[in-house]
Amino acid sequence: MRKIRIYLDNCVFNRPFDDQTSIRIKLETEAKLYIQNKIFKNVIELVWSYILEYENEQNPFIERREAIKEWKNLAVLDIEENEIILKRAKN
Repeated sequence: MRKIRIYLDNCVFNRPFDDQTSIRIKLETEAKLYIQNKIFKNVIELVWSYILEYENEQNPFIERREAIKEWKNLAVLDIEENEIILKRAKN
């Protein structure tokens, strides 16, 4: 049986670093940590992309940037820029 593949955007990766006093942020962080655990246990497969890498490189917080960058090593698929993606983005 094929595993679920999931793409987490940059906001999701950064959520655990945010101020956790808001219940919404705390719940979103808990959801991210739950998914993260499933990725570590190889229940869910992580997908990475060149856009995520670009956005992460713009992160002014070095510790966050480096921690998020490590997730690429767990990805089973790394989406690179190609003509199909560029054409779809233009449309």
